[in-house]
Amino acid sequence: MFNLNKKLPDKNRGVAELLGEELETFHPIGGQSLIDSQGNSVRQIPQEFSDDNKVELEFQLSQNVINLEALQHLACRGLLEGREHRATIWKAVRNLDNREETSSPRKQCGKSYNDELLSRIEIINGDHPLSISSNSIWNQFFKDVEIVEQIDRDLPRTHPDIEFFSADSPLSQKHLEAMRNILLLFAKLNPAIGYVQGMNELLAPLFYVFRTDPDEKNGSYAEADSFACFVRLLSHSMDHFCQQLDYSSTGIHSTLSRLSQLLKANDIDLWQHLDNLKVNPQFYAFRWITLLLTQEFKFHYIMGIWDCLLSNHLGVQDMLLRVCCAMLVCVKKELLVGDFASNLKLLQHYPEIDLKYLLHVAHQLTPSCSDSLGCFQNNKGIVKLFK
Repeated sequence: MFNLNKKLPDKNRGVAELLGEELETFHPIGGQSLIDSQGNSVRQIPQEFSDDNKVELEFQLSQNVINLEALQHLACRGLLEGREHRATIWKAVRNLDNREETSSPRKQCGKSYNDELLSRIEIINGDHPLSISSNSIWNQFFKDVEIVEQIDRDLPRTHPDIEFFSADSPLSQKHLEAMRNILLLFAKLNPAIGYVQGMNELLAPLFYVFRTDPDEKNGSYAEADSFACFVRLLSHSMDHFCQQLDYSSTGIHSTLSRLSQLLKANDIDLWQHLDNLKVNPQFYAFRWITLLLTQEFKFHYIMGIWDCLLSNHLGVQDMLLRVCCAMLVCVKKELLVGDFASNLKLLQHYPEIDLKYLLHVAHQLTPSCSDSLGCFQNNKGIVKLFK
């Protein structure tokens, strides 16, 4: 489906160099470093998504065979504007875009909706409604009812301030019904996980982007495309929703530990201050990580952040931890003068920030050498942010 044989940007070039910046000490546009001599964050932002990048993006998307690596490179900065190409890019970088309609996963997914798990099943004689047998259709029915009731409690809370989700019109009600189908089908296909509160928040950006695709034909397949992408997305963080795996190497506590190590590798003073105050990541970053930051920013900000998360060639979790760490670095000044209570309040109610600046900081972070993904190096060695 994707042709990776085309000429790509030199892999030895770091992100900073690709932005036209010097790499040794990392000076953003204007000549000032991210952290000044007093330890304050310097809120400067990178250049806009250039016209040349837009032309290159449109060229890549016009091809019958997409150069996935080149597309990821263009989209990973999170600076896409508008919604013209976002749906296509999200599907492509998640390996869902098929230029051959006959092999599209949307047809297979649609068939599952209509003919299999969500269809009516004939109840055989002798199957008692109170049976607790795992083979009982009645028993499965009541379990499904419990899942649907939980989903129906959560869906009205999904961005009620946005008309698309508000359920105030027949169209928005159809949107919520489609999301209910997706979440129920996922729960039935993954009984060990089922439906967990908050999954509606992870689905919302996907369904919104696919349903509002300017290409009406593609938009009509939003339910199936969203389901397929939702499954791919959760495959990177499924263990975060399984309580039995909380303390495993892939569980949520391990991921929180990686965030702490990433901060330590990039700003030892801030890490030491939070550690001394016992402001542990589980107090503020649990929601950041499990819900992919969907509760921390306005909806249009989430779109930009997810452009970056979904396009990262190292995976969603790698970029998510970078953004989370950048969120800490960007409010360093406030955190260093705060106590436990004020810092916790700040991080649980994260302030507004320039999105371009936040993502710029995230891209420039030095990965922790204890990270399982290893240290990112370029031709000049490990990139260092702070001295």
